[in-house]
Amino acid sequence: MEQYVECGSSSGASTPKKTSTPKKRRNLSPRSNDSTPKKRRNLSPRSDDPSPKKRRNLINSFSDRPRHDSEITTALNYGSEEESDEEEEGIAELAVPRIARMFMDEDDAEVNERSSNATLERSPQSPRPADCASTPASPTPVSPTAMEPSNKFQFEWRKFSTPQIEPHLRREPFSQISGPTVSFTRPYEAFIAIWDREIMEMIVRETNIYAQQLATTMLENGTICPSSRITRWHDTNVNELYTYFAIVLAMGVVIKSRLNEYWNTSNDIFSTPGFSTKMSLDRFYLLSACLHFNNNKDCNSALLTRPQAKLFKIKPIIDHLNRKFSELYSLSQNVALDESLTMWKGWLEINQFIPNKAATVGIKTFELCESQTGYLWRFEVYAGHDTSAFQEDDPVSGKVPALVLRLLNGLEHKGHTIWMDNYYNSPSLARELKIRGFDCAGTLRTNRQFVPPELASITKNDMIVGQLLGCTSGDVDIVVWRDKNLVAFISTYHALLATKCGDTVKPTVAQDYNLNMGGVDRKDQQLAMYPLERKRHKVWYKKIFKRLLNASVLNSYILLKNQSWEHRKFRKALITDLFTAHRAPAPNPKSIATSVHSPAQYSSINPKKTDRLRRRCVVCKKLTATYCKACQLSMCTYTCYEPYHTAH
Repeated sequence: MEQYVECGSSSGASTPKKTSTPKKRRNLSPRSNDSTPKKRRNLSPRSDDPSPKKRRNLINSFSDRPRHDSEITTALNYGSEEESDEEEEGIAELAVPRIARMFMDEDDAEVNERSSNATLERSPQSPRPADCASTPASPTPVSPTAMEPSNKFQFEWRKFSTPQIEPHLRREPFSQISGPTVSFTRPYEAFIAIWDREIMEMIVRETNIYAQQLATTMLENGTICPSSRITRWHDTNVNELYTYFAIVLAMGVVIKSRLNEYWNTSNDIFSTPGFSTKMSLDRFYLLSACLHFNNNKDCNSALLTRPQAKLFKIKPIIDHLNRKFSELYSLSQNVALDESLTMWKGWLEINQFIPNKAATVGIKTFELCESQTGYLWRFEVYAGHDTSAFQEDDPVSGKVPALVLRLLNGLEHKGHTIWMDNYYNSPSLARELKIRGFDCAGTLRTNRQFVPPELASITKNDMIVGQLLGCTSGDVDIVVWRDKNLVAFISTYHALLATKCGDTVKPTVAQDYNLNMGGVDRKDQQLAMYPLERKRHKVWYKKIFKRLLNASVLNSYILLKNQSWEHRKFRKALITDLFTAHRAPAPNPKSIATSVHSPAQYSSINPKKTDRLRRRCVVCKKLTATYCKACQLSMCTYTCYEPYHTAH
């Protein structure tokens, strides 16, 4: 059941307008058969009409009665190109989206006088089936007509034309080649394309700097002791860092409840000896504690905004991954924009509560993902909105529209369709996206600015189940559907078309929304099988780092684009390749054989004191300050040194 809401020209005008003296309206007698263009132009209500209720009653009375043939011809041809007797000169075709040309400055193009008083409306001429079949999907540029407004945020809401234009005729043409921009043959190649040597060297450099800073701070504060792990620190390198990444990824495949259980080498069913052969537990703890991405001394809070200061320590990783994700992959036409949540139960200023997410409480990221595969193309970690660029007279300068435009930067005029929920959607944002060459669709909150009050005031009791109400402003459509509850949709091309699913009448935009909105959820579902970030962390940005590392592996899997690889098989092959390509160099047996076995003492912790570094003896397990130079093992000089070398 399709119904319409009659929306006058001032229905969506939520911004104050300058008042003007009402002009005397022409006689709109329905018996008038004058079909000259001059008189037809005055059939549309003007926005300065002081009596919108009276105008709507007059239009309703005109539309309810049977029309003569001449009146039908007049109504069908109203506002169309056939209305002009002569072709406008001096207007060249523009290589911009069709909707963008309606907001050009009047000084840049010579516009006919009749366009100033016309309403925003596509040509109401009903396309015949033959016309629809022959109409190209990419409309040819036309000159600005009388149906286009001079203010892009002036919405003239009206009912849909009958029959309605097919959605594919209104949709922006998409001709991009989607998929990876570089071909890969192995999982290792796809992963290295994201985590290249440049970013790994940066992490190695910052990690070594932070380890020295940490040891110095502990010495100055007197919190270091001979058994502290930091006393055994030595600088890391790129190969060791790749090995560390591989161990972290392996923990997502082999799931255990405690970290030290991965280094269990006992002869029982819980043994996983592979971890201890790649890296010792103490070294893994040290790398996890000293892992760093930005120098603390470079943080100048005076030059950073509040959100930038909060994300300072993880900012290089965010910037690098955003750049790599967008360079290595071209998105398909349907793209989903939604938020994701990384669980964090500790106190944190940027923590968010989202009850419909699995984590419920944690760190929120806004993500742009491909609807079909879940490829993460761009993301932004939420640390508070920057409102410095907000302008009251610009509806798209708000925090949510500005966020959407930042995430879509670089995709303009390519014909992508953006699927969003009611947190993001609004009529002003939909029109701005249409100007930039996007289509958008999704649910809508009816209390948004520029939503016509006729739809905003509708309640659940005003409609029956399956009923549809809606109106359009030419490039933006709003549909209200009564299912179990009242649901509002906004779209730039769906109109009021509906499909019947069983016994339920469902709008086409709702059906497409269910198919294309789940890009971010699809990504989260695939990552949930390999929870790298579930391990307890004391530092929040390291947990975000593991979340991003996990997402980069999924992106690598999509980049490989090999149907013979399953996701789990891909991860196992990647971990094996990382261990093989970056294994630690084996010790030279000749140097060990020719070295002299002799006891020695560890160096002093503090030159001003006699305390020396102590480690556990390999024989009696007691702390000792002596070791063997050749074996590089701690052992007591008098009680354990000789028995150990006799046995070995």
